[in-house]
Amino acid sequence: MSAGLQGVASSREDFAALLEESFRQHEITEGSVVKGRVVAIEKDVAVIDIGAKTEGRVALKEFTGPGRDQTIDVGDEVEVYVDRIENALGEAVISRDKARREESWVKLEKAFENNERVSGTIFNQVKGGYTVDLDGAVAFLPRSQVDIRPVRDVTPLMGTPQPFQILKMDRRRGNIVVSRRTVLEESRAEQRSELVANLEEGQVIDGVVKNITEYGAFVDLGGIDGLLHVTDMAWRRVNHPSEVVNIGQTVKVKIIKINHETHRISLGIKQLLADPWEGIAARYPVNAKLKGRVTNITDYGAFVELEPGIEGLIHVSEMSWTKKNVHPGKIVSTSQEVEVQILEVDPVKRRISLGLKQTLQNPWEAFAEKHPVGTEVEGEVKNKTEFGLFIGLEGDVDGMVHLSDLDWNRPGEQVIEEFKKGDMVRAQVLDVDVEKERISLGVKQLGGDPFADAGEIRKGQVVTCEILEVKESGLEVKIVDTDLSTFIRRAEIARERGDQRPERFAAGEKVDARVTQFDRKARRVQLSIKALEMAEEKEAIAQFGSADSGASLGDILGAALKARAGDKK
Repeated sequence: MSAGLQGVASSREDFAALLEESFRQHEITEGSVVKGRVVAIEKDVAVIDIGAKTEGRVALKEFTGPGRDQTIDVGDEVEVYVDRIENALGEAVISRDKARREESWVKLEKAFENNERVSGTIFNQVKGGYTVDLDGAVAFLPRSQVDIRPVRDVTPLMGTPQPFQILKMDRRRGNIVVSRRTVLEESRAEQRSELVANLEEGQVIDGVVKNITEYGAFVDLGGIDGLLHVTDMAWRRVNHPSEVVNIGQTVKVKIIKINHETHRISLGIKQLLADPWEGIAARYPVNAKLKGRVTNITDYGAFVELEPGIEGLIHVSEMSWTKKNVHPGKIVSTSQEVEVQILEVDPVKRRISLGLKQTLQNPWEAFAEKHPVGTEVEGEVKNKTEFGLFIGLEGDVDGMVHLSDLDWNRPGEQVIEEFKKGDMVRAQVLDVDVEKERISLGVKQLGGDPFADAGEIRKGQVVTCEILEVKESGLEVKIVDTDLSTFIRRAEIARERGDQRPERFAAGEKVDARVTQFDRKARRVQLSIKALEMAEEKEAIAQFGSADSGASLGDILGAALKARAGDKK
């Protein structure tokens, strides 16, 4: 080939190279990721040619980071992010970190869409959690998502690549939230399913106590935990699991129940021991008395341990004969040894009813033996009610005086006002009902019954009365030589209406009256001065006057009164 032709060919090649270079220059745009070649390394930066005779500088530290340590040499090809094609120095502004971040976002979005796990490294602690490097993209790991259980120190986890699950992504805001806990739970669930499949209900297995709570202990069965509830630790009452097991202790347990859906396993220790409730009725016959120890006190009673694994309940109603509505803690105390009586045994419900008061003498029986009906007693007024008085008696029992048993003559509603709490009162025992726990007392029975001692008073008889009190409505009187009291109404104190004035009389004065009613059974007596005057008038007319005698009524009555006065002498 001639020299001229060779020159033309060379010019064409140079033009082609320039054209290709021009095309490459036009392909480079700001905000894109391009490939470049390391052309030099100066101190702490790498000079990278991104084409079109355009170079940029990248700090060497951008090639290292959490979980990676990349070494670069001249001639290596790397991807960088173009911030600006040319700055004031004529150089491109490029970044390896941003290139890696852009690349990572593409991969992470695809993993998020496919619900796939991603690899990352925890490299820093921030408020509320930690930052995770996902090969250039920075994600946030909340503290609650680090592990299944709270982790106090996350240092051992930092700097080590680990799998994470992306919970949320927002590229516009540059936010990524990840979870390590979700990955662990999934792995754990897979392991649990495999372990649970190898376990059977009724199987006896060794385990290690991993944790103790108020309600039981968690036992590690070799990669899966089972719950040993406090009620399944022993046949006896266990107040706290630490009484039976300790953390780290190896225990032999029986698998009671397996829930294959939730992977929850219930364990028991007492199921490996003999059931103390077998043959319970023969060992504890009804009415037998024995001693036990108080293990627990509630509002409704106290539990007493009769033997290890066997407890009975003393209901609050069976604790005391006399202390009603009192908290059981005021009668017995925890760990106290008490004597009890077997009231009922139910092997099916595993219940034993006990009585404490049954070991003591019934105070009503004791009272009845010592104080038979008719005995006189004395006690303090404990309470006043609308129907009587409650009197405190010997043996810490109460007796009641009904309103009708306070006084022979006056209404009980009136008499009860004369008593107050704390007064000492004498009374007579009227009745003792041991079964109903009632004692009836009477105050009026200490004195004689005025009706019983009234003699042969009868209707129509004239009696002498002493005026006790003068009232506007009549006279309160007592029949002389008796304890009978009654009331003469205003209309019955005189025959003439004008004389029916109570103020004509005075307390202490004696008057005669006629008995108009006397009912010993109904305990009722009625007197009338008016009836006496009318009867005397009728008798006088019959005795001293006649239709033709010409004597006045006054003369006749005067003669009758003189005759009556003579009879009294």
